[in-house]
Amino acid sequence: MTIHTPVQHRSKLPDVGTTIFTVIGQLSAQHNAINLSQGAPNFSPDPKLIAGVTKAMLDNHNQYSAMTGLAPLKTLITEKVETLYGARYDAGDEVLITASASEGLYSAISGLVHPGDEVIYFEPSFDSYAPIVRLQGAKPVALKLALPDFTVNWDEVRAAITPRTRMIIINTPHNPSGQIFNAQDLAMLAALTRNTDIVILSDEVYEHIVFDGQRHHGMATHPQLAERSVIVSSFGKTFHVTGWRVGYCLAPAALMDEICKVHQFLMFSADTPMQYAFADYMTDPQTYLSLAAFYQRKRDLMQTLLAGSPFKLLPSAGSFFLLASFDHFSDESDSEMVKRLIIEQGVATIPLSAFYTDGTDNKLIRLSFAKDEATLRAGAQALCQLKPR
Repeated sequence: MTIHTPVQHRSKLPDVGTTIFTVIGQLSAQHNAINLSQGAPNFSPDPKLIAGVTKAMLDNHNQYSAMTGLAPLKTLITEKVETLYGARYDAGDEVLITASASEGLYSAISGLVHPGDEVIYFEPSFDSYAPIVRLQGAKPVALKLALPDFTVNWDEVRAAITPRTRMIIINTPHNPSGQIFNAQDLAMLAALTRNTDIVILSDEVYEHIVFDGQRHHGMATHPQLAERSVIVSSFGKTFHVTGWRVGYCLAPAALMDEICKVHQFLMFSADTPMQYAFADYMTDPQTYLSLAAFYQRKRDLMQTLLAGSPFKLLPSAGSFFLLASFDHFSDESDSEMVKRLIIEQGVATIPLSAFYTDGTDNKLIRLSFAKDEATLRAGAQALCQLKPR
């Protein structure tokens, strides 16, 4: 039964309705499709991590943690960041444990962006950036990454910066393309923001998933950028537990103070038993240092399995995504292709147009290789059997 309300209301996001992700999810369920669409693992996390949560619960760590997070966990994060990237953060004032990386993004944007401000970000992009900006009464300014390599055109960034520009959102490694920033990108970003009040919001949830011996060029690796950056990362992506919804932010104390003001009223604190488990688990650096090789094996397997498919694969330097092109054998839209793959081949992917606010269609689909080997093999076999039209 539906409850009807007499209340008249105005939507803050009137153009947000049923997304392609929901449509694909429903269609996939109807056809029992192999899931290469969702950016979440289908394999189990390390039993040690689950045991750590159980122990924390049995030890009665079941109430609120400190608002900014568990102190030992925050200290481990600062030690990791200093060792890997050379930046030294204060665990007390410059680290915040959040109830997911998504909450970290929201708290950072809400705390630092004001009505009338402008926020530059790059498309294709994770779909929450622009709506969060709009909810603050600010203006999202989308710049398109240059194909085929999904690189930033820094001349376009320079031209897009105005006196109202408050923030630039970066995502490296990049979802959905799998591309990564390099040292030259950081140098250009630093040059463009020098002597401004522009904040860099850097979504680095795939920081440990960088391939082929390359380095993660995050904001903490560049001192000039670190001093104006909010870095967001994810325990869920790192440790294969996306449903646990725990992440963290790093930022200079003055910026973090504003972020915490939002966080304390939005969530107050992140999940306590999970924080204890992560603090215990992270004492072994191999839990995150082994991640690149782990996912590179999956990427390489997927590339090998799809070599005989009609699709052309684009390079993936990081994250757990591959893009596949079909413009050489089909005139279908990417959404039509994705629906056909579900119905005819029984495999679910994501159309790249879903990552553009204007629905730009480059005849590309996104595949997730964050799956067990059996799923990757079954999905690849189905894709290889597609008959070009």
